Amino acid sequence: MDFRLLGRVGAATGAEELQLGPVKRRSVLAALLLKANSAVPVDQLIAALWDDAPPTHARTVVQGHVSRLRALLASAGAGEHGVGLMTQGPSYVFEVPETLLDTCRFDRLARRGRLRQRPADAVAVLGEALALWHGPALDGTAPSAPLRAAAQTLEEARLDVVESLAVAYERLGDRAGAVAVLQAEVAAHPLRESLAEALILALYRAGRRSDALDRYHRVRCLLADELGVGPGPGLRSAYETALRGGPVGAGGAGPVDLLPAPGAGPAPVPGTGLAPVPDARYGADALLLAPAGRPPAPAGPAPRLLPRGVRGFLGRDTELAALDRIAGAGDGAVALVTGPAGVGKTALALQWAHHRQARYPGGTLFADLRGFGGVPAEPAETVREFLIALGVPARDLPDSAAAAAALYRELTARRALLVVLDNVRGTDQVRSLLPSGTGSAVLVTSRIRLSGLIVEELARPVPLDVLGPVPATELLAAAVGEERVAAEPEAADRLARLCDGLPLALRITAAQLAARPRWRLADLAAELADEQRRLALLSLDEAEESGVAAALRITVQGLPPEAVRLFALLGVVPGPDLERYAAAALLGRDPAVAAEALDRLAGAHLVTEYAPGRYSMHDLVRLYARGLGTDEGALLRLLDSYTATALAASLAAEPGEKPCCTLPREAPADAPARTFADRPAALRWYAVERENLAAAVTAARAAGHDDRAWRLAVLQWPYVVWSVRDGWAPLLEQALEASRLLDDPDAESRVRALLGWVLTREGQLSEALAQLELAPALAARAHAPSSEAIALVNLAVALDADGITDTSLRHVTRAVRLAREAQDVLTELLALQHRTRQLLARGDIAAAERCTAYALALDDHGVTTGLGALRRAALRLSRSEALLALGERDAAESCTRQALAEAASQGFQEGVNRARSQLEALGRPVDLPAAPEGGGRPVRS
Repeated sequence: MDFRLLGRVGAATGAEELQLGPVKRRSVLAALLLKANSAVPVDQLIAALWDDAPPTHARTVVQGHVSRLRALLASAGAGEHGVGLMTQGPSYVFEVPETLLDTCRFDRLARRGRLRQRPADAVAVLGEALALWHGPALDGTAPSAPLRAAAQTLEEARLDVVESLAVAYERLGDRAGAVAVLQAEVAAHPLRESLAEALILALYRAGRRSDALDRYHRVRCLLADELGVGPGPGLRSAYETALRGGPVGAGGAGPVDLLPAPGAGPAPVPGTGLAPVPDARYGADALLLAPAGRPPAPAGPAPRLLPRGVRGFLGRDTELAALDRIAGAGDGAVALVTGPAGVGKTALALQWAHHRQARYPGGTLFADLRGFGGVPAEPAETVREFLIALGVPARDLPDSAAAAAALYRELTARRALLVVLDNVRGTDQVRSLLPSGTGSAVLVTSRIRLSGLIVEELARPVPLDVLGPVPATELLAAAVGEERVAAEPEAADRLARLCDGLPLALRITAAQLAARPRWRLADLAAELADEQRRLALLSLDEAEESGVAAALRITVQGLPPEAVRLFALLGVVPGPDLERYAAAALLGRDPAVAAEALDRLAGAHLVTEYAPGRYSMHDLVRLYARGLGTDEGALLRLLDSYTATALAASLAAEPGEKPCCTLPREAPADAPARTFADRPAALRWYAVERENLAAAVTAARAAGHDDRAWRLAVLQWPYVVWSVRDGWAPLLEQALEASRLLDDPDAESRVRALLGWVLTREGQLSEALAQLELAPALAARAHAPSSEAIALVNLAVALDADGITDTSLRHVTRAVRLAREAQDVLTELLALQHRTRQLLARGDIAAAERCTAYALALDDHGVTTGLGALRRAALRLSRSEALLALGERDAAESCTRQALAEAASQGFQEGVNRARSQLEALGRPVDLPAAPEGGGRPVRS
């Protein structure tokens, strides 16, 4: 895995980028990573998310983002890399090896580079450190004071390394390298005197004395205008050195003649592998870029076919830089800009092409291949248009498409061309339009993934997503006026969210506001908040079907029927994402068919595969899908699939436990459901699907499927037990209401028992007792002895919080008897575990010893994992206490060591700590056994 703060905050596993979601979730991750492996209080996370006064529900928002990050990490197998997000009291700890965090690698490389004695080694190591940066630090996070301060600190560290790298280049004798390093940084930080000083000296040493003096005067004027101060001593000293033409220090020399020797020929252009070639058509000083070692391109026109760029283009610095890197690689590079309809692919391509076309003196070709909407352009016709643009008279055009393509290849062999191919639907549209010269570059845009182009032509993809909140608001301001946006900043933010960050939607919104100058931004935001009208409002001319809905409709056209049907059903999905089993349930088809349909939708950027096998979609796409009409049974099929999978997960997570429920009577037995190889796999599924299951409960209640709602909540009990403090009460309260409407006493008993236990662990005893005091009678009424036993134990635990009472003793005694009669061994172990605890607390040591002896002799059918193993470990620890009190120290030690091994194997930290304390009390050495591979996970208590 890899976590990045040096640029856009991100995380990846292998080649797969984790989709972190909204800005606030990315900000939570950044705040945790800035203090990796240390406790970060929730209050600090709140401060990182809100610069002004946080909302009243800020803590809940933070907890929600932490929960989603946990699910995302679990889906990426973070635990296998030593990564975990843990709760520690009122704080969170992001555990991550330093080698996986780019800031730690940067610090380590910076220190190593500064210690290198050989200049070449220093240049290599410091350059490697700077290569870790991919933009401004903490990019994509909330503009809060703590994160701004942290970003500034990181930027200062980067600039220190830049200055060190320039010194290393000087020591190496590469003055041009020092100048190149410093120039870009001085442009970005014009008031940093140390950078300007270093650049002035580097320019002078490189033989560019006039440039050095000019730089000084520009900085001097800037300091006076911006800060009202004069240059500092270091800057004045550098100026005087350049002015006098004197020595520049031990490592430097005077001006050096860097002009090539006569007959040496031009040097390659840095970073391109290309040599400048004189072109007589533009005068002796004009240059064409051609591959080094090749003859100049033949005379001919230099076409400039680019249409006008989009006005008000903002942001996209990361993508523009990616295009620079791809084009700079040379060798006929092909860049592929992909993204959903309306995201701004054409705008990005034109913005980059207009600013870079001077690099391609051979000309710029452009074609809209109309792959989405209208009649697609024929490649042969486009080749003919390109040939005419390249100077071939119409009368000389070849008759056949093959001959025309051959002539195109011949004419482009020695040219440095930029070719922009917009709106491409398939690789076949592109092949004959690729120039043959290695000095050329091709820029392709498409709503489709175009895997064939990546495989056959080694095209480098540049994915384009919707805009974040800040650039989205800036785009609105550029279109409607900064004053109008500044007057209603909250309404502007809301408009950006309602437009889902989609540039097309934002521009249409701006047009709506421009057409209604008396409207406030809040007025339009209120209109767009109506989901029934939003897509209609995001259309400039409904008669021409322009706008977001039309763009999505055109994208859907041409997809296979199964993918189109699945897309129409995606509006049913209540949660934030889905995988192939959920898609199979919607379709009523095999998961393999659903997986193919999902892949087709992802290829068309209608859904996003943000993690392997998991797909999400933007809000506007979801609204459009809802409007396509749906199969009325789709939601019920999805709920039954979730229920069947949750039942399988509960059985895999806690083998040996009796199921807390069965499928509803009318649910199909063959509902698409995952199977789980082991307990860790089941727990990972619970973590990843938590938000979907919660949304499914809400959707089930709204649709009147209360028999599904309570099951979907209660079937999560194995995960609830292992993450009890993660805010489960609201979900269980929904389940309670559903069970009451069903008049199902067993369902109501199980929900009340679980809700009461959660409230007990949260310290809300009065609320817990209100639930738990009703649960046993409900279970008895339903003739469910196991349910009644569990309810009685949970009630006793709550009552015992204020001291052991005769009432709680009676409850546990009855629970033992009920579980025994039901032959429910694991529930009997639970009751005996609490019975032993009560006896020890009352000082009845002999009875406690007898109780543990009986419990540990029970046959639990070989259950060695999960709660069964934990209960045995807890019973052994209680037995050890009793044996020690009875003076049997050796037997107590043996029992404790067995408990320690069991607790460690299950990640039962409370049991491990208790066992270690007991061994220390015995004066025995503590050797913590290693947890087996694939073992349990820590209990967060």
